[in-house]
Amino acid sequence: MTNVAGAPGTADAAGAPEPAGERKGSETLHFARRNPKLLIGLGIVLVFLLIGVIGPFFVSDSPNDYVGPKSRPPNGEYWLGTNTFGQDIWAQFVYGVRATFLIGVFGGGVAFLIGTAVGFVAGYKGGIIDEILNMLTNVVLVLPALVVLIVAIAYLDVRGLFVQGVFIGLTTWPWAARAVRSQALSLATRDYVDLARLSGRRTWKIITTEIAPNMSSYLVMSFILLFGGAVLTAAGLDFIGLGPSNGVSLGLMLESAVKWSALQLGMWWWFIPPGLGITVIVGSLYILNVGLDEVFNPKLREL
Repeated sequence: MTNVAGAPGTADAAGAPEPAGERKGSETLHFARRNPKLLIGLGIVLVFLLIGVIGPFFVSDSPNDYVGPKSRPPNGEYWLGTNTFGQDIWAQFVYGVRATFLIGVFGGGVAFLIGTAVGFVAGYKGGIIDEILNMLTNVVLVLPALVVLIVAIAYLDVRGLFVQGVFIGLTTWPWAARAVRSQALSLATRDYVDLARLSGRRTWKIITTEIAPNMSSYLVMSFILLFGGAVLTAAGLDFIGLGPSNGVSLGLMLESAVKWSALQLGMWWWFIPPGLGITVIVGSLYILNVGLDEVFNPKLREL
């Protein structure tokens, strides 16, 4: 295989050069298909995503309806049994999984947007702008995020997934900003960025077309971590009774089970499914992230 006219890439059997981008993409896909961590993590996440998206359409009752006999263990009619109020735990679990993914998207998305915007601007601009944004990031970083969330959400009369997600995002973006800033600082001095700057292109155009695409894999992994962090934070708030006012979530299921002594009553089917669901979803996200890191980083690839 030889290079054609010095262009990056290799020549195929017909003599046509294979573009470097396509070659890199096919190489990444090749290692992705062979990475067990990536496949296992992605598979588990997709299973729970399907449960949360499709499951509610196959549940005839509302998760908060009193539909059957009380304190029944799992059976053919009620797959995960009922609680002490006669509510269907399977219906609550399905809607709780949906809420888990929604809070991950809202909370992780807000943190990702703020963190990447601050990190890109600070890393690209440098100077006084970098110092100001760095100071702002450090101030938010040292704040006790959970305490701030508890105080802020506790004073809201009506709490929903969107509001909870926004507050989570507003308190969890600093580490993403610092990570993106460090990457942007190194890319901002590259020749192709200098050339784009000399051509008179605007800052955001350079960031979105020259810097961000070269960090795409890093950004994807950052969002996955923020997603998982938002899920855990929301579960903690739900468990102490600061979850959605009129909704259902896996954390609220755990809070209700503890409040009404499910453990003491031996009703394992009330507290194990939501606890296991949170653990498996967050754990699979981190496994997925490790797999992606091995795929994107040649030094970590398991050949």
